[in-house]
Amino acid sequence: MTDTAIIILAAGSASRFGSAKQLFRFGNKTLIQHVIDEAIAAKAGVVIVVTGAHADEVSKNINQEVQIIFNEQWKEGMASGIAAGVNKSIALNNHVNKIIIAVCDQPFISADLFKQLVAKQHETGRPIIACAYADTLGTPVLFTQKYFHALMGLQGDEGAKKILKSNPEDVATISFPRGNIDIDTIEDYKKLLDSQKHVL
Repeated sequence: MTDTAIIILAAGSASRFGSAKQLFRFGNKTLIQHVIDEAIAAKAGVVIVVTGAHADEVSKNINQEVQIIFNEQWKEGMASGIAAGVNKSIALNNHVNKIIIAVCDQPFISADLFKQLVAKQHETGRPIIACAYADTLGTPVLFTQKYFHALMGLQGDEGAKKILKSNPEDVATISFPRGNIDIDTIEDYKKLLDSQKHVL
């Protein structure tokens, strides 16, 4: 995966959560650290964390050598973070021809999932590989160079899903059954912790 960059979006203010949810713990590490560790374990060529709100707090709690960039336009919405991450990926490694967009509040992201995205792209030749869960498509999602310009052209709160919807013929999918589990509110977080107690 040396030709693949993984961009982890961690810039949001988590207004529905009430604080920096990136730093809430799941298992023995924070949500953001979990995704970083899995990206590194997948042996991505570049791993970038895009910060915004809570930038200082998030950055000082990251324990790995990854590229951290502060998105000054984070208040404008997710699109600015995606654009910042794509630009940085290209600047850091001109051999990058695939980018995976990930978020920090899906606690069941794994290195194997990242590898599956790349394997599916090799298998199908499709320029977009998305995760399928709960009757929708979403992150993590892989884009080849064909869509780098489109990613940098997103505006405001537009996420990568806009590109998926506009180009269905270019999309292949992998299954991520627990991808619908994300942490938007304190209630989501409590449900996650409770579910793990039952597992244990």
